[in-house]
Amino acid sequence: MDPLSEILSLLKPRSYITAGFDAGGDWSLRLDDLAGRIKCYAVMRGSCWLSLEDAGKPIQIVTGDCFVLPSGRPVRISSAPELAPTLASEALAPDRDGETVTYNGGGDVLLTGSRFEVSGRHADVLLRTLPPVVHLRAAVDQAALRWSIELMMRELREAQPGASLIVQHLAHIMLTQTLRLYLTQQAGMEIGLFAGLADPQIGSAIGAIHADPSHSWTLEELAAHVGMSRTVFARRFREKTGETPVAYLTRWRMMLAAERLVTGSETLVHVARAVGYESENAFNTAFTRVMGLSPRRYSKAVDARFIDETLSGGAP
Repeated sequence: MDPLSEILSLLKPRSYITAGFDAGGDWSLRLDDLAGRIKCYAVMRGSCWLSLEDAGKPIQIVTGDCFVLPSGRPVRISSAPELAPTLASEALAPDRDGETVTYNGGGDVLLTGSRFEVSGRHADVLLRTLPPVVHLRAAVDQAALRWSIELMMRELREAQPGASLIVQHLAHIMLTQTLRLYLTQQAGMEIGLFAGLADPQIGSAIGAIHADPSHSWTLEELAAHVGMSRTVFARRFREKTGETPVAYLTRWRMMLAAERLVTGSETLVHVARAVGYESENAFNTAFTRVMGLSPRRYSKAVDARFIDETLSGGAP
């Protein structure tokens, strides 16, 4: 499985609401429901502005653009960036799945897309590796993305039998296609996992790690794999991702190990070997350093949280 597919697999995104948003006049909303969620939308008509409340210049998004909000940071969406925002949770009905919501009279800008609940156990860690806003400008190579968006809009309008299931699948296609196209277009100015994946050589090294995480990768071997010197590779990897190759390898191994610990019945020794550790003690030390708990305590803590959430009526 390629790195993007594996990351989305561990995030376990579930399309929670798929809807349209039709706004008009002067308006500004503060999206206050982003924690633990990913929003993915396309601009079908008109234009609007996205503003990170704690950094960066406002971003104008126009017809044909797509954007993803994956990090949970506060974001404002508006007709003009200088307008004071209203909380989205107060202005919009909470359950509007399958509908096109008209706001402030509508008519100027139409968005369509989905809000994804992220249920993976490592969601917070993985989401922090993504940029706060993924902006994909209208481009000629978006045929597959446009197809999924147009079909989604038709399903929302017509509400035929089976529409909910089709829209769920289309929402996942839209999210994956947007992130895939972003990797091919991003300018390389951000620091994080996506910046690393977008760099041909660093992305190839990350792909090698994901293809065989149990291999005893060394800095020299990874550098040779991508045709770079050890020093240049180490420097560029850190510049792009914000961490060293060995740190990334270890963190990815621990996330895979954590998933095995709580979803299967494997012994600790088997899990350790599956992620490249012959010594159980070495695995315990690495896991505790990265995850904050020993493997056994981590597994028990996840089990206890699952029981608490089930008894309280929450979703695991």
